[in-house]
Amino acid sequence: MSRPLLFLDVDGPLNPYAAQPERRPEGYTTIRVTLNTGRRLRVWLHPDHGRALLGLGYELCWATTWMDSANRWIAPVIGLPELPYVDFTGVLFAERPDGVHWKTERIVAYARGRPFAWVDDEQSPADGTFVGAHHPGPALLLHVNPRLGLREEDFAALAEFANTARE
Repeated sequence: MSRPLLFLDVDGPLNPYAAQPERRPEGYTTIRVTLNTGRRLRVWLHPDHGRALLGLGYELCWATTWMDSANRWIAPVIGLPELPYVDFTGVLFAERPDGVHWKTERIVAYARGRPFAWVDDEQSPADGTFVGAHHPGPALLLHVNPRLGLREEDFAALAEFANTARE
């Protein structure tokens, strides 16, 4: 049986952007990213997160507005190889009348019935309902506090889900 998928958002889970702006969280490093617009963005990343994510037993996939840019800016800092990504072209920030997040439908389509976990800071109960109705396999939607980023208890929940999804 193949490994479950782990869909990774950057801003919130890996970059606790909502932490106090003047206080970088302990253990994190700061990078400055220059966007195509010329705007500079401060990003906090924890160098140990890549190793921890790789050790969970998932097939990792970006599910972020960064899309393929996460491979350039994020992966090297946290120690991840180049990863596939969900292509959100055409749906970025699109509002749906049913309240489902604009990422959700594309993530479910990408998974094609495979077990998956999705870490993000913007999920709502509507996303869980959508996944339950449109995805036949096991799924874990793990909400991460954007002030804290991924924590030990999040890694424990992901490890537990990966173990049960493979049984």
